[in-house]
Amino acid sequence: MGISISLEDIKRYGENFSADSANRIKQDAVVKNGINATALNRDEVKRFVNAYSIDVPSGDITNQKRSGRCWMFAAMNVLRLEVMKHLNITNMELSQSYTLFWDKLEKSNFFLENILKTLNEPVGSRLLNHLLSSPIGDGGQWTMIVNLIHKYGVCPKDVYPESACSENTTEMDKYITLKLREDALILRTGNESGKTLEELRKIKDGMLNEIYRILCVCLGVPPEKFTWEYKDADDHYGVVRDITPLKFFEQYVGKKLDDYVSILNCPSPIRPLNRVFTVKYLNNVEGGDPVLYLNLPIERVKELCVNQLKDGEVVWFGSDVGQFSTRDTGFMAPEIFDVEDLFGVKFGMDKGQRVDYGESLMTHAMVITGVNLNAQGNPDRWKVENSWGDTVGYKGYFAMSDKWFEEFTYQAVINKKYLTKKELAQLSETPIELEPWDPMGSLAF
Repeated sequence: MGISISLEDIKRYGENFSADSANRIKQDAVVKNGINATALNRDEVKRFVNAYSIDVPSGDITNQKRSGRCWMFAAMNVLRLEVMKHLNITNMELSQSYTLFWDKLEKSNFFLENILKTLNEPVGSRLLNHLLSSPIGDGGQWTMIVNLIHKYGVCPKDVYPESACSENTTEMDKYITLKLREDALILRTGNESGKTLEELRKIKDGMLNEIYRILCVCLGVPPEKFTWEYKDADDHYGVVRDITPLKFFEQYVGKKLDDYVSILNCPSPIRPLNRVFTVKYLNNVEGGDPVLYLNLPIERVKELCVNQLKDGEVVWFGSDVGQFSTRDTGFMAPEIFDVEDLFGVKFGMDKGQRVDYGESLMTHAMVITGVNLNAQGNPDRWKVENSWGDTVGYKGYFAMSDKWFEEFTYQAVINKKYLTKKELAQLSETPIELEPWDPMGSLAF
């Protein structure tokens, strides 16, 4: 073959296709039904029984609707279980709109501070373009929700309910982003005209006042104190009176969030195992805890998740949810799609190669609430609580094969008590700093 595709090349390709009569049958099936429906292996699907040897009780399925708040929903789904235990409640939700409000305000400040830190970056530089690309996107990370809770606490959803703008963040994000990019221009222009950093920060204060105003209009003024009434599992009335969100978290959630760490699995020459990583310019709260990951072998990640589930505690995790998954039935399993046989094509990249070459990265956060251990004590499928409502998957739950876990799960939040002394020591090492655009800086949405 030469530099360009010739007519002779195309003729040869066509002859090769027609030489196998099965290709015509495959073509007809895919044209009518689509790729995944045609490639679905029914025998493999049968293995996904909705029963798990370890199954931690959880609340009702939640729905993030048209917003990128999966990381908040997953975190609130983890934390609400503590409220339910404390107060003997069968179900409740913590307000994801409340954390959304503070996340947008904090991200606005974080963005503007990064603009002040990069005043000497020329327009068009890769770093400045990266910062401007998504100043306050919906996505986030476990450490980000920890930073918000440590500063602002939590409150029940009844106290600060959803709004049109929290359920569909597109319009709100558009206008805040428009304002922040203009603010970046003003700060950089002010610097060029000789304004001091102190003067620019006074200007920044006025900018944040405007962002706060927009958020209040869109989401409502967040509560400083509240009273919350509820019915417990025995149908008894209860009330929590005149409490701040921080105090509510302290008294009714009570988790020591500093005890939890983000375990990563992304084997790659540029991301060696058994090392701790961070990503430059990745956070939401200026001065908050840095985003850190400890990169461990996948078998160790699975072991940690199983141990936490055995103790009755669910696992916040991040993965590439769009890979080899079905939204309607809720299967996440590469083995249920015979795409290689369908196309007669092999797909050979491993996990690290897929990340390095732009094929995969963490896109979505959910909660592992169960696992099935086979006769040898090894996991073969995992129960996943999603936040897409109860009309997808099995009443809102997804079934994840162990193979899918290995290939497309990147992050799991684990209590440090399950780590070895060696792993705890690794957490204390100076982290390797990844560039802002590294795939490990992706945010779950």
